[in-house]
Amino acid sequence: MALNYIWFFFFIIAFAIALWKWIITGDPLIFKTVTEGIFKSANDSVDLSFKLIGIMTLFLGFMNIGEKAGAIRFLSKLVAPFFSKLFPELPPKHPAYGHMMMNFSANLLGLDNAATPFGLKAMESLQSINPDKEKATNAQIMFLVLHTSGLTLIPLTIISYRLAAGSTEAASIFIPCVLATICTTLASIFIVGFKQKLKWDKVLLTWLLGLVAMVAGMLFFVQQMGAEQKEIFSRVTGNMILLLLVVLIIIGGMLKKINVFDAFIDGAKGGFDVILKIIPYLVGMLVAIRVFRDSGALGYLVDGLSWVIGLTGVDTAFTPALPIAIMKPFSGSGARGLMIDVMKSNGPDSFVGKLASTFQGSADTTFYIIALYFGSVGIKKVRYAIWAGVLADLLGVVAAILIGYVFFS
Repeated sequence: MALNYIWFFFFIIAFAIALWKWIITGDPLIFKTVTEGIFKSANDSVDLSFKLIGIMTLFLGFMNIGEKAGAIRFLSKLVAPFFSKLFPELPPKHPAYGHMMMNFSANLLGLDNAATPFGLKAMESLQSINPDKEKATNAQIMFLVLHTSGLTLIPLTIISYRLAAGSTEAASIFIPCVLATICTTLASIFIVGFKQKLKWDKVLLTWLLGLVAMVAGMLFFVQQMGAEQKEIFSRVTGNMILLLLVVLIIIGGMLKKINVFDAFIDGAKGGFDVILKIIPYLVGMLVAIRVFRDSGALGYLVDGLSWVIGLTGVDTAFTPALPIAIMKPFSGSGARGLMIDVMKSNGPDSFVGKLASTFQGSADTTFYIIALYFGSVGIKKVRYAIWAGVLADLLGVVAAILIGYVFFS
């Protein structure tokens, strides 16, 4: 129901603003711009879906080898003490534990291409114990909101874009990005946890503190490096671990005397079916987002927020970077385009340029992920997933602003 209202809101607001612009200016080109955006976004959505086929096929194949070799069961046992507290509905040793762990691990390393197949497989596993196949369970919402927090330890892509924009301090956003996304992730856990009335016992709190300590240790280690070393570390570590994971899966399959190639083929066959399921959801959501942006609604929203913030007397130096923070929950590519534009206009190493980069790394594309993951298993009633994810994103943006002032001002 929530997606239904959001979809309706995007189109109605976009049409109302386009109509108002036409009445004020007398220029009918606004309707042409919005309409062309609809068709282009629809085509882009399908193109995006088909670009996922190869990645989905590849990693679903490797995952099937891992399942047959017992790697998923091993991961499930490893994270069960912590995940059983976050996902009390899940039966002990359920395969979903392992699938979710692989998804979160890929996200931590900034391996977006690997994270998506793992995440879709995790959602499928959670759906297998869902009594109402069209309604999201608490476990599915917890997983999805955690995923939309975008916890990443290696913001490689953002550093690369900063280098391309001519930055001489490309890695300066490394620590702020990680701190901001940690804040978003913790906000996700607490928001959904309180909504689901989780038991905040010693086990859960100890794991949370342990994860924070682990991340802090990694940050301290990386902080001792020079800018060039950080970039090399970022580029090498994630890709090396991904390749190592693939090799270990194959070796594990061979040791278990599994026909690894046949297992790979069996798992890979499901890649195309998953893509066919998600195409309608992606087209519907991404077209609505494009209409909302092309009509000028997003611009008015940013201007309105800047005006309100200015009335409070708060320093508004950060507001030129706000479009990235607002766009990110809707469209990763849109936010990336805005970030590049801000860096071109203000300089990549300016306060606004660095803050824009931090916004880009502080969360993930909430609405895209909801459409993709819930759409893949046919869930239509998303319950409180949207407002919980957006609220966590908002808290992440506030944290990113505060962090930006500490590191960059």
